[in-house]
Amino acid sequence: MILVTGGTGLVGSHLLYHLLLKNDFVKAIHQNTSDLLTVKKVFAYYTSNVDEHYNRIVWVEAGLTNIPELKMAFKDITYVYHCAAFVSFDPKDYKKMRRINIDGTTNIVNLCILNSIKKLCFASSIATLEKDLNKDYIDESENWDNTKDKSGYAITKYGAEKEVWRASQEGVDMVIVNPGVILGSGYWNKGSSTLFSKVKNGFPFYTEGVTGFVDVIDVVMIMQKLMLSEIKNERFVLVSENISFKELFFQIADALNVKHPTIRVSKLLSEIIWRLDNVKSTIFRSSPMITKISSRSSQLKRIYSAEKIKSVMDVQFIKIDKTILRVCKDLISE
Repeated sequence: MILVTGGTGLVGSHLLYHLLLKNDFVKAIHQNTSDLLTVKKVFAYYTSNVDEHYNRIVWVEAGLTNIPELKMAFKDITYVYHCAAFVSFDPKDYKKMRRINIDGTTNIVNLCILNSIKKLCFASSIATLEKDLNKDYIDESENWDNTKDKSGYAITKYGAEKEVWRASQEGVDMVIVNPGVILGSGYWNKGSSTLFSKVKNGFPFYTEGVTGFVDVIDVVMIMQKLMLSEIKNERFVLVSENISFKELFFQIADALNVKHPTIRVSKLLSEIIWRLDNVKSTIFRSSPMITKISSRSSQLKRIYSAEKIKSVMDVQFIKIDKTILRVCKDLISE
């Protein structure tokens, strides 16, 4: 049987649907605070027969740091998709991210080794990749020299990758995917899906920073293909296109038939905004909406290459304009 961690997240929920098209049952981990109904909502974007698919998920309540619960989840498992992670750019959350993203992955890897799992697929991020000064693009070949100017999220995902590589050294075949910013339907109030809901609600700002974007459907389909292939102990960048946030926001606004964002946030203005937001969050003891790392990241122009995955299998990424039209249609239907 297949086990999916993070089954109630964006990648995990879309992955569950596609796995259930080819498998009678799939086991998925959730926490006691998870909203399982959101998974049903994701399934509804694909089919009107939601319950027929959803009822074949074997849910197991288990935290990534709770080893006894995880041991129960691993019963009768042969393949593992590790999608669970805690995402935050608030420095106050760093210890929690280390506990979930690194320590949690350590537990997953140890149980994969203990249970002789056939293959492990880990959903990482382009945040763990470094740019070679001699290249115009970023690919899988470069590792960090140091953690300077890296977000806590990037640091903990990189630490998690190291644990997954350890699995390969101890007899468990593994693959790592490093998706760009993942665009997909559902979870409109958190993660990358807020890019759509914010534009819909009249978000006025944009930057001209550039990064890699990818459709969630491409991510989960490639993950499945890698798990079924002979490919092992490799990692792959998954990016459809490299575009600016300005272009992304304008395309979303057009698809939603709303006004384009009108205020370009320059590097100087960006530096002012995160500092003001930091003061505000300190005074009101709240989480900052914009941090130094996220602010500066939005200004960077980084080009990512997905040539490696294209070289080993037949991959035709969905064009981002088509992704945007589909996701906006789903958002409008909510």
